[in-house]
Order: sequence, then structure tokens, then C-alpha cells
Amino acid sequence: MEHFIVSARKYRPLTFESVVGQENIGTTLKNAIQRKQLAHAYLFCGPRGVGKTTCARIFAKTINCQNLTPELEACGECESCRSFAEGRSYSIHELDAASNNSVDDIRVLTDQVRVPPQIGQYSVYIIDEVHMLSSSAFNAFLKTLEEPPAHAIFILATTEKHKILPTILSRCQIYDFSRISIPNMVKHLADIAAKEGVKVEPEALNVIAQKADGAMRDALSIYDQAVAFCGDNLTYASVIENLNVLDYEYYFKLTDHLIHHRYADALLLFDEVLAKGFDAQHFIAGLSMHFRDLLVCKDPRTLSLLEVGDTVAKRYEAQAAQASHTFLYEALQLTNACEMGYKSSGNPRLHVELSLLRLSNIASEKKNDSAEITEKAAVVVENAPPPIHSIHIPEPSPAPPVLRDTQTFSLKDALAKKIESVKKDEKRKVEKRNNPFTQEQLIDAWEALVSHVNTKPRLATALQEFSPVLKADNVISFPVWNVVQKEWMEKNEIILDFLCDKLQNDNIKLDITINVEAAKNVAPYTYDEKFRFLVEQYPAVSQLKQIMNLDII
Repeated sequence: MEHFIVSARKYRPLTFESVVGQENIGTTLKNAIQRKQLAHAYLFCGPRGVGKTTCARIFAKTINCQNLTPELEACGECESCRSFAEGRSYSIHELDAASNNSVDDIRVLTDQVRVPPQIGQYSVYIIDEVHMLSSSAFNAFLKTLEEPPAHAIFILATTEKHKILPTILSRCQIYDFSRISIPNMVKHLADIAAKEGVKVEPEALNVIAQKADGAMRDALSIYDQAVAFCGDNLTYASVIENLNVLDYEYYFKLTDHLIHHRYADALLLFDEVLAKGFDAQHFIAGLSMHFRDLLVCKDPRTLSLLEVGDTVAKRYEAQAAQASHTFLYEALQLTNACEMGYKSSGNPRLHVELSLLRLSNIASEKKNDSAEITEKAAVVVENAPPPIHSIHIPEPSPAPPVLRDTQTFSLKDALAKKIESVKKDEKRKVEKRNNPFTQEQLIDAWEALVSHVNTKPRLATALQEFSPVLKADNVISFPVWNVVQKEWMEKNEIILDFLCDKLQNDNIKLDITINVEAAKNVAPYTYDEKFRFLVEQYPAVSQLKQIMNLDII
């Protein structure tokens, strides 16, 4: 049997040009080679499988190449390049910090650094997963990293930059690797499939790229798995079956049911999804992404954010034309709230089903609200005062001439203003605003509220003690010191009225709570609080009160 080599190794890039999705890093490193401005230490950081170690190997091979190409790539033919390719180079050393993380391992490395290279100009030390070194190993490595011999270059690679000591970071040039985009990943997989003689559907490769979550190594591993299952013909249907991925078709059908408020069909479709073994939380997360993609299709400027194939993209555009902005906004809010509360729910399936019922009710609620507004508006117009021109104002009786101020009172203007005020009040009662807002917008509105009540120092001070927090369903949580302050603020309607007008949302609810931990550090204010404080300090005071039959006044 012929020895099989996985695609991640077989098609590992050998030049900067062949590294996918990291063109800026390749260009920077080649410019440094051209200008002979090589640093003594580099740090390559980023997610897994995006090319950190690969770029480190290419860089190490290139700076020791004895015959660089005009494109500043390694020739692959000189003795240095051949020894590296055959795994016998004594100028390029790789160390796995996950299994060599002690002080003794670093001491061996520092002793080895003193030895000059046999071939080429530099001894390159690639330390992978460098964040796994112990603190004492990092400290032992500091001096060598700061002042290595002229022939030594260190390339550190890590997926967790935040775990590396600042003293190490300050001695390195830092390169941040980005996730591989889905189009770049699909193109690379298509090139590999063409070389291997495998027929592929673009949508199948798109599913693989999405499943890889920005890691090219993961994408190649998933590709090998899919080819092992499907053979030489990689279809969309076979890939989603092998990877246990929920088909786009379910989300398109479900959204169609929700738009036309067919809740029974939506629940049956959800039951079918569960019957096929899919996780309900993954299902609701996928539904959120589906609504997000539909919203992206509503504006031509954001179409580039849609990371699907051309065939599916046309279906998204067609369905986006049927869904209103309001529906998509509220649907995203509901699915996001459902996903956040899924794990804490006692009955997860019912939790998702209730969200589907609310989603299917969005369109019908808007329709009923519109009819109700029209009906109430008609009543307001019918009961409105008569027009100004129909009111008979008697002529005044003759009187001696009186000098009047230029700004005279107008009965006509006063009546017009009164009618306008009545209409606004009725409109406010009929139309219920429900503008979505974020935590940042809430903070801005809260600061405006504090400025608005600056003539009421007691209220303004209370509002500045803590910051409000936006929760699900337009609930604003705000802590206070004690029960008295809680009851006083709940009765103060100016807070809720101002926030509703400022944020254009009449569904806002205030959840005023008592911050128990903060209240412990507050000096006692009421007589009861002072008595409890004394009892905590001197328990005999409580006995004295009982013996002498004293009251707290």
C-alpha cells in the first residue's frame, strides 16, 4: 500500500508566495532580508493553523540560502536549502516548548547558541508554543534573548500572546497572523483538489472552510476526511452528511415559515432537526447567523460580508427582499437572547420553541399594531376640536383706543397649539416606540439624564453612584444603596420617561436592585441601621434594650 501523506504536510508552503492569507507578513520579512535589517528575535502569534511555524521555517531557510531568487525566495537547490529539506541542517533548530519547558532545557539551548552555523550565515532557533515555558525558564532565557551572538536568530511562535512575559515581548519584533478568510481558503482547497483529480462543488468547499473557522490546517484535515468519505466527487450533500452540518435549506424554510407566521410548520421543522441528531443550541446559533446574513443582503454595500457561494448568495438576496428590516432586527434580538439563556434553562427544547413562537408572531404583531393605530387615529380626528375658521368670535364693542404691545395675544394660534398638543399626546399613546439600543447608547442617555436633573441634587447624586446595565427584553438594571432609596426611585417617573424619549423605546423597564456588597461599606443612616450597627459591634446593647424595654425613635 502506498504511503499516504496528509494534505496539510504534502502541500505545506515552501515559499512566502505560497503562504495563504498572510501576504503582508511575507512582504515585510522579504523587505527585511533585502535591506539586511534582520532582528535577533521575532514573535509570531495568532490562531492555530494559520502559518506561524511555516513562515518561521521559510524565513529561516531563506536567510541562509546561498542563491536567492530575484523575488527574494529560497532557491531550493543550494546545500543549505537541500539540507533543510532533507532534515539534516545544523543551522536551523526547532524546539517544542510544550515538552521542553524547564530551566535545564533552556540552559541546553543557551549553550547550543554559542556554536556558529556550519552552513549559511545564521543559526536560527524556532521555539514553538513558547507560552508553555515556565516563569523560571523565561527568566533564564532573558539574557540570551536580549544579547545573543551575532549569528543567532530566535523565532518564537505562540497562540496565546497574553501569556508571555512583557520582558520577553519587549525584546522581539511582533508579527500578528490573521485568520484565513473563507474565499482564500476555498480557492486554496480548489487548487489542491485540481492537483489531486478530485471533482468538487464550490458549496462543498465553502462548508469545509466555514467549519475550519479560519485555520487552514483544520480545513485541509477536514478536506481529507471528506475525500475519504466521498471519493473523487466532493458534493455539498455528501459533505454536510459527513461533517454533520445543518443544511442551509432548513434555515431558508424556517425563515419562510416565520415571515408568514406559520408557527406550526416552524415547530415541526425544529422537531425534524432534533430528530436528525443536531444540537438545539447549535441550531439557534445558526439561525442567528442566517438572520445576520439576510440583514447583510439588505444593503449592496455590505454584500461582500456574505461568506457563501454564488448559488446560495442568490437565495439569500431573494429571501432578504421578503423580510423587513424590523423583522430582522427583532429576530436577531430574540435569537441572541435565546442563545444566551439556553444553558440556564430547565427545559432547553421548550426554551427554543418559545423563541420560535415569538419569531413567528413578529409579522402578525406589526400588522395588528398598524391596524390598531389607524383605527385609534381615526377616533382622535373624529373627536378633535372644530377647525379654527368654524369658531365664531364676536366683534368687540367700541372702546377708547388703547396702546398695545407689538406682541399681541392670538386666540387662533393658542387654539392651534392646543390641538397640536392633544394630537401629540394621542399619537404617543397609540404608537408604541420600540427602537433597539445598545449599552453604549444607554450610557450616553444616562449621562444626559444626570445633566437633565442637575437641579435636583439628591436625584442626580443617586444616578451617578452606579452605572446602569442593559439586559434582555429592554430591561435596565440599576443598583442602589438601600430599600428606602429603591422605593423612592421607583416612584420617580422622570427617570423612565426621560429614557423612553431619549432612546425612542416605550418598552423600557427599570429593575432597581440593592447592591448588598456595596451597602456593607456605607455608613449607617437611619435609626434602625445605626442600632443594627451598634449591635454588631456591641451585642450587649441588644440585651440592654430588652431589659429596659427601650424603643428606637
